[in-house]
Parts: sequence; structure tokens; C-alpha cells
Amino acid sequence: MGRNDNRRTATALYAIVDIETTGGSPARDKITEIAVFVHDGKEIQEEFTTLINPERPIPPFITALTGISNEMVTDAPRFYEVAARIVELTEGKIFIAHNVSFDYHFIREEFRQLGYTFKRKQLCTVRLSRRLIPGLRSYSLGKICRELDIHIHNRHRAGGDAYATVKLFEKLLSLDGADLSRPSLFRTQTLANLHPSLKPETIESIPEAAGVYYFLDENGSIIYIGKSKNLYRRVITHLQNNSGKRAAEMRDRIADIDYDVTGSELVALLRESYEIKKHKPVYNRRQRRTTYSHGIFLNTNKYGYRELTIERNRKETLPLATFTSVEAARSFMENRADEYELCRKLCGLYEGKGSCFQYQVGICRGACVQEEPPASYNERVNRLVDHLAGFPYRNFFIVDEGRHQEEKAIIKIEHGTYRGYGFADTTSQITHPGQMNDSIRPYPDNRDVQQIIRNYLLANKHLQIIPF
Repeated sequence: MGRNDNRRTATALYAIVDIETTGGSPARDKITEIAVFVHDGKEIQEEFTTLINPERPIPPFITALTGISNEMVTDAPRFYEVAARIVELTEGKIFIAHNVSFDYHFIREEFRQLGYTFKRKQLCTVRLSRRLIPGLRSYSLGKICRELDIHIHNRHRAGGDAYATVKLFEKLLSLDGADLSRPSLFRTQTLANLHPSLKPETIESIPEAAGVYYFLDENGSIIYIGKSKNLYRRVITHLQNNSGKRAAEMRDRIADIDYDVTGSELVALLRESYEIKKHKPVYNRRQRRTTYSHGIFLNTNKYGYRELTIERNRKETLPLATFTSVEAARSFMENRADEYELCRKLCGLYEGKGSCFQYQVGICRGACVQEEPPASYNERVNRLVDHLAGFPYRNFFIVDEGRHQEEKAIIKIEHGTYRGYGFADTTSQITHPGQMNDSIRPYPDNRDVQQIIRNYLLANKHLQIIPF
């Protein structure tokens, strides 16, 4: 079989799609433009492009990015006016987009608001590119098109980006190994004992990205909320779980699944905490009690040395840091003991009598046997305590991974208080705190989110921090 045989014998039809939106949240934002190219695996058969009136203002930074202004969409059709055409163009076809979960989730939400269930088999050209052209520094549409000498006309407009995705798809089809009949490209799973209302295409639509997932019962009530770095794999783990009565009971009740891609693991943690408090799902009750089961506590022993102990969390005392398990707390303290040159016995990591092992091999300075003066030892403990107790600044933004290559997540802390998060375009919005502030959606502060942010900052020192 020749190099191009897979492409030449392709029989499926594909709907290659791109959209522009007022922002990054399908639940809150709306589509401003859509382009659909119907492709038979050889060439374009049909195309459709139109502006969409989102029925809400377009933020200035979106206009700066896309060139789509409020005036341009005033006389454009509403989504419901083109919905039938979109159904016609995509029905019976494989839905393709670059970072497909973004476009698919937005379109699915638009249809959901119209009372229509939009379900299509999906293929992501990011995923396909990673498989067929491994080792590239970036798989964003702009950068991979430059790598492959594909020119993009009208970048950040639906028609221009969709046509570039067509050219990328054609180039990928011409490569060795581009067999689109392979089930692994579509992540087909064999799952048993699922609720009859839970459709395979619902499971297949879940992306392999960081975010929050929601399990719903047959009445549409949320019964469980979770977060993961890889939504698809985590959901599959739940659906295959037969480890206990409670897990099997929950799995049997899952009639539908929803999700929200965050890109950033920190945003996923913050969103999960907020959503659990808001919805109080029945299967999260035990989780709310045990998510952060252990903490690091500060005491002073009878010799005047400040001790750090790992204990189960208790209501009457606030820990310096909290962890999901004693193992996670010990791992953290092992690293901090090395960093701050602390005695492992006084850090709760060594329980033997007498000196710690590190003192015996000449590493510990001897606080465990009162050889080092308390004042000098406590000075190092106090530096760690100060580090654990506070944020690096009173006012700052945390910049983390976004939902795709050309976006970043922004978390805002003001006067030591969590204010919320949002998403910013890397080309125009992460240049000035005022621009970044425009992307923030407000969320409430509480003890849990304060601890989530502190723990994440401690564990991820590579994060970009921008004070203001």
C-alpha cells in the first residue's frame, strides 16, 4: 500500500469547524462567528461561514484579538437562526477542530440552551498531530502551520482558522500511519454495567485535559463533582470502578456527564471546591470531610525548640499547611527539611530515641540533642513558617496553563484575598495588570481556597507571579 493510500481511500465525511467567541467559558460566553468545511478526505465539498450575534457585548480585548466588533454582529443572525444549517452540515460526519473540545463544547452548549442534544464523533487535529508528527515544540495552530508551511489568512477569524485546519488535516492524512479507522484515535472504550441513559458519544466527547467533571443522575441532578489533570482518563476510572459498594452504586446512577476544561490544575482545584460547596452532591459528602486529612502543626518543646509535627487535621487548631494524606505531608516535609536544614526528628520525620540519623552521619546540627542553640535553629524554622503562612505579595496575579496553547489562566489575589480567576490571550492580554484584571471572573474567598492556593504555590515554584 502506497504512502497516500489511506487518504485516497477515505470514505468518511468530516466537518472541520472553527469558532470565535466572547470569552472562554461555554456556560457564560457565546459564539460570535462559525465556519464549517465539509471534507471527504480528498477535498472540500461544502463550506459555510457566518458571523453570529452573541446577544451580549463583545469585550474589547476579544475585539482586539479577532477584529470582530459589536457593530459587525449587530445585524448578524442569532445562533438559533443558523442552528438547523449547522446540524445539516455536521450530521453523520466526524467533527474535527484544532483543540476540538473547545469548539465542540461551545456548540454543544448553544444547542443545549435551545433544548437540542448535539452529539458528534470528534477528532482533534492537535491529538492527531502529536501522534503523526511527534517532537514539535508547540502544537498550537499558528506554530504547527508555520512548521508545515501552511499560510493562515485571517488569523483568529473562524473562516481563516478553519481553512488552515483543513490544510493541516489534508497534510496529516498524507502521512504514513494516518489511518483514521484506528479506534485509538477516537478513544473507544468497552464499558459494562452503565446506566442505559449514558451514551457512548457522551463519554467520547470528554477531552484529555485538566478540568472539572460533573456526574448527573437520570433527573439531571449533580451527584458527584471531581477534578483531574486528564478528564477523560479520570472519568473512565470511575466508570470502571468496582472496588466497593459505594463506588459501584454511584457508577450505576451516572446518566449523564458534563465537564468544564480549565487547563490549569489550580483553576480546576478552585472550581471543584466552589462547585462542591454550591451543589453539595450526595457522593461528595465524604470527600469534603477527608480531602485535606493531615496538616503540619507548630509547637515548642520543653527545651525551647520549635517543632513541626504531622498530624490529622482538627477543627480547634489551624495547620500551617494541609495535605490529602500523611504520605503527601511527609514528602513535603522531607524536601523542606533539606531546604531549610532542619532536624528530621523535630520535623516529625524520625521517631527514634536520642539523636536523629542525620546527626549521626554529620548532617543535622544537633537540635535533636540540644547541641545547636534553640535561637539559631528556630530562626530557620521561622523562615519556613513565614513561607508557609503567607503569600509572596499582598496583591498579585498567578499565571498558569490555559485551555489551549495561546491562552493562560489568571488567578487574582488582592489584599491577601482570593478574588477569582479568568483566562487571557497570550498575544494581547498578559502585558499589563489592568488588561489581566479584565479577564477575572469573581469567586468567593474562604479557608479552603486559601489553603489550595498556598499548597499549589509551594508545590509549583515555576509559576509566573505578577505583583501589582
